[in-house]
Amino acid sequence: MNSPTNQNFPYVPQSPLVRLGRSFVAGIKAAPRRAASRIKRGLRRTTSKAKGFSTNFTDGDGITKASYLIMGLGHLRRGQVGRGVIYLAAQILFTLYMVLFGGRYVGMFLENFFTGGNVGRVETHVSDVWDPDRGEFVKIAGDNSFHIVLYGILSVFVILFFILTYLRSVKEAYGLEQSAIIGRRPDGLRRDIALLGDRKFHVTLLSLPLLGLFIFTVIPLVTMILIAFTSYDASHEVPEHLFQWVGLQNFGDMLAGGSSLGATFRRVLIWTLTWAFFSTFTNYFVGMLLALLINKKGIRLKKLYRTLFVATIAVPQFVSLLILSKMLDTGGGIMGSGGGIITQFIENVFGYHLQFGLDILTTRICIILVNLWIGVPYSMLLCSGILMNIPEDLYESARIDGTGPVRRFMKITLPYMLFVTGPYLITQFIGNLNNFNVIYLLSGGGPGDLSQYTNGAKGTDLLITWLYKLSLGADRNYKLASVIGIFVFLISAILSLVVYNRSSAVKGEEHFQ
Repeated sequence: MNSPTNQNFPYVPQSPLVRLGRSFVAGIKAAPRRAASRIKRGLRRTTSKAKGFSTNFTDGDGITKASYLIMGLGHLRRGQVGRGVIYLAAQILFTLYMVLFGGRYVGMFLENFFTGGNVGRVETHVSDVWDPDRGEFVKIAGDNSFHIVLYGILSVFVILFFILTYLRSVKEAYGLEQSAIIGRRPDGLRRDIALLGDRKFHVTLLSLPLLGLFIFTVIPLVTMILIAFTSYDASHEVPEHLFQWVGLQNFGDMLAGGSSLGATFRRVLIWTLTWAFFSTFTNYFVGMLLALLINKKGIRLKKLYRTLFVATIAVPQFVSLLILSKMLDTGGGIMGSGGGIITQFIENVFGYHLQFGLDILTTRICIILVNLWIGVPYSMLLCSGILMNIPEDLYESARIDGTGPVRRFMKITLPYMLFVTGPYLITQFIGNLNNFNVIYLLSGGGPGDLSQYTNGAKGTDLLITWLYKLSLGADRNYKLASVIGIFVFLISAILSLVVYNRSSAVKGEEHFQ
């Protein structure tokens, strides 16, 4: 058989899964070197900009130098009144914000950040103060640790944004000076507004969404990360108490080799990765198999089969999961004391009492099978569309060369499918790492073994469901929940970036030009 590469097709001599695994390992090994290279480039750019900042001040005239103290002054003196007013207003508003609000929170936020200690100075509602007007001792409102962290982070970002605005203003002031020397007239406010509707229209469209992303995503995310370095739990819950900075103590407790918490974390992590692998690839390959069967020549009623699968997607997933949890019930189910429909059917026909919710291994297998039943229609439809676009002449030439169906699948169908669906597989794997619904609605994370699991975790809990229990359980262990959130983020980010950059969807793109 001729190499598929000659047909503009990425020929893969070894198993695509083996190739993907080797690429992942190679990407992990190369990551430190790439990170060091990017850090060096960033330092060089920062040094270059710092030199430019000082050079502009040294070479600038008096107005430019004054613009380093009063933002917008150079713009006002050289004809850009609109921008000058905006920069000056930004400086005034920033000063008022820091004096009246932000400065206090930044100070308390950074006060013990590196040395440890309380986040705040006064315990809330613990100090009795004599009120002469009421003639009694009253509780005074002290500091709120969570507010200090949240508003402190917000203020830090405001400071960083102001610094970027300040650097831009002084750079523009120097540019206006150079334009004045050559007699070039600066753009006015009308021109700037016109550009926002034309060449810079993307700025107009993206400004509001980026602001919302910053307020509702970035700040809460950074706050959650910092909570992992505190003692925030039920015993240090605000507003009644302050919590402290504890550094890497929570990470040490989570990763400790001999502790029960560390053992629980490892078990949950291993099951999370195992679940993500099987739930992703069982859906993918079973869906591909169904697509191959439906698209096989000679199969009738192809449109009917596809329609039936689409109809199953129309049912909301949480409804299907709740019904299946009742059907798998081992006792007191919808069919009586014997359990759910599936449990009774298996017991009556095969004489086996399904231990769903009672035995950890059985429950895990059932969850993977239920997820297969729910998720395979999506994979089947996706694979059907891709299979119909594989060039038929590839299969024809393979048949002429005498290759069998298995070899045609391994050398043509599977590489093509992995090429097209590589990004989809990555998103599915990351989605299954955080698949809260399937686990929580089917088993609630159970069953549990108190000798192996602590801190509310159970045998089928994923990291995401354990995080949920830690946050809303009786202990309200926000610090450990934040630590788990960081680990989930790191796992998701590393897998996504490394696998995608090493996949054929990126490296073999030229084969499909």
